[in-house]
Order: sequence, then structure tokens, then C-alpha cells
Amino acid sequence: MSPLAPTLQKFFTDRLLTQRQVSPATVAAYRDTFRLLLGFIADRKKLAPASFDFTDLDAPTIGAFLTHLENERGNSIRTRNARLAAIHSLFRFAALEHPEHAELISRVLSIPQKRFDRAIVAFLTKEEAEAILAVPDRDTWIGRRDHALLTVAVQTGLRVAELTGLRREDVVLTTGPHVRCRGKGRKQRSTPLTAGAVTTLREWLKAHDAQPDSPLFPSRHGTPLSTDAVEWLVNKHATAAASHCQSLATRRITPHVLRHSAAMFLREAGVDISVIALWLGHESIASTQIYMHADLAVKQRALDRSTPPEVTPNRYRPSDSLLAYLDTL
Repeated sequence: MSPLAPTLQKFFTDRLLTQRQVSPATVAAYRDTFRLLLGFIADRKKLAPASFDFTDLDAPTIGAFLTHLENERGNSIRTRNARLAAIHSLFRFAALEHPEHAELISRVLSIPQKRFDRAIVAFLTKEEAEAILAVPDRDTWIGRRDHALLTVAVQTGLRVAELTGLRREDVVLTTGPHVRCRGKGRKQRSTPLTAGAVTTLREWLKAHDAQPDSPLFPSRHGTPLSTDAVEWLVNKHATAAASHCQSLATRRITPHVLRHSAAMFLREAGVDISVIALWLGHESIASTQIYMHADLAVKQRALDRSTPPEVTPNRYRPSDSLLAYLDTL
């Protein structure tokens, strides 16, 4: 067996799980990266992945793999950069284990992240959010669950993984109602609930009786919803709401759009940007600046306070038709 296979195994078991104690989501992301990479090389070189050596993962090969992700798999530049970050992490670990491949490793580590355009965040207006919340049929079990999930998502701004990870015991509906979650970076936080969200959750918990440690928003089989399932139901209800709210017809609504919408509702209410960062569980306030750029009301207020240049207004008058004819000669 080549040195690559045991090094890759040690990278997961020793570096990621034992030394760094990364989350299961990080392990899954790194696993998918190397499954794609090894499959790509095996297809090109007609070799079994267990027989690969470090020379099979040189910089030109890694570069070809990244190009394959963008051109053939249709991945975004963000996804391409995330895959490259996982590869860099492995090669930084391999640099200590295999100094004899230092030149090859250094060339792979020198592959840069690709720059990409940063679009203005997509978010819902209050009318659009209300149209989506009105779609689920609350006379059915599924409809009540979907309505409660969408209400919590729009009001709290939880990430989709945080929503699917909620347990019944994480919801406090007594004095100071709030929902607790363990978010990105293993940070635990509590997010307050509005009176409307409290009423919706009380009705849902009454309709769905279960153990305190059971999922707050379960599937039909009582298991936690997957992120794909949440994305599907959000898209389903947004598509249905488009018949009553035409602005939704040409838009793709995802769970993260609901998160952005919660931030923008806070922003429109005049909440300070640092409080929004705490609300959303951002590591740095710099991550929350995107909502400042998206808030046109702030820019409009700045425009209203500015003094326009003194320009004498005038009205355009077309030239005489005869003179205009002569000008064309």
C-alpha cells in the first residue's frame, strides 16, 4: 500500500477527530472532497485509489480537479475554494509526515483561492414572508409542522442545520420565551421569540406530543428532517405563494434567504448591527456588514441628508427641424 492511504486515514482519525475535534459536518465535507478527488484521479489514471502515491496528487492534477469541479460538475467558486481548503489541510499535515515530498507539497499549497463576485444578499419583504407563511394547511399535521418551522426560521434567522438540530427541550415558552441552539463553531446561543412565534409553537407542541429530547420538527417517521427536506419544503411553499405574491414568481427561495430576511427585518427596525451579529451567531461583525449594503433605506436616508449640487434646472427643447436637416448633410 502506498504512503497516501495511511496518511489520509491518520489525517482523519488523528488530526481532525483527536487533535482538532472538528464537527461531524466538517468531517463530512472533507470526506466528500477526497471522495471526489480520488474518484477523479482514478478515472483519469485508471488506478485503484488505494494504490495512489503522493506523486499522483501533484499540483497539475489538483488544478485539473478544481477545473473539473467548476466546468463539469457546475460547482460555484465558493465550493471550489472549500474543496481546495480541505486539500490544503491534508497537505499541511502531510508536510510533517513526509518531508521527502516537500517540493510537491509546497507546490500544491501554493495553489491560491479564487476570487469571486459578492452579490447583494437576497431577502424577503414582509409581504412576501407573510405570503409564504400563509401557504401551509394548518388543518393537517404536515401543514402545522411546516408553518411552525417557517415561522421560527423567519423570526429567529437560524441556519438550516440549527433548525433541523432543534429538540423540543430547546424551546422555552414560559417567562422570557426563547429557543436554544448549538450553532456554527460550536457556539451555544439563545434567540428570543415573538408573541406570534410563541403561539405558533404552543399549537404545534400541543398537536405533536413527544419526548423532550425528540426533534422539534420531525419527519413522518419521527426522525430529524434533513437539510434537503427543509430546502424542498421551503421551495414548495414559496412556489405556491407565488400565485398570490407575484414578486416570488421569478425568485429562488432557500432556507438561507429566510435567515437573511430575519436579519433585514431587524435592520429595518433600527437594531444595531452588532446586535444582529449576536442574534445570527456570527463570529465577527464583518460578516454582518452585508446587511448594511443591502439596506437601501440607510442609503436613502444618507442621500436625503446630503446637499445636491446647485444646478440650474433647464428643459430640453429639440432644435428646429430645418436646422436639424442641415446638420445631417
